[in-house]
Amino acid sequence: MSQESLEIPAAVQRALAAIDAQDNDAFVAAFAPDGYVDDWGRQFRGPDQIRSWSQNELIGKQATFTDTQVTQPGNPLTILTQVGGKGFNGPSHFTFAIDNDQLASMTITA
Repeated sequence: MSQESLEIPAAVQRALAAIDAQDNDAFVAAFAPDGYVDDWGRQFRGPDQIRSWSQNELIGKQATFTDTQVTQPGNPLTILTQVGGKGFNGPSHFTFAIDNDQLASMTITA
């Protein structure tokens, strides 16, 4: 296991693996039941809204993450990644808050 993966909690690793696999069910399952995605100020709370958001904005757009690095370890944890795919393309920060080995939130910023 690489040093980088040791810095990334299991809940975040599951979400990133789901994005890599283009598996919307696994992505949604990484979140706590009351978890949410904050996409540049737009919030999507709970599994149904997260699933719909991902289908329209992330996995449904065949998003890819490359050159991912941890910029702020801990909880919350922030990564910087290069987003590709059929939607937004460019660098973005993703901040993950973890609660009981599930994602409480994922916030996307510049």
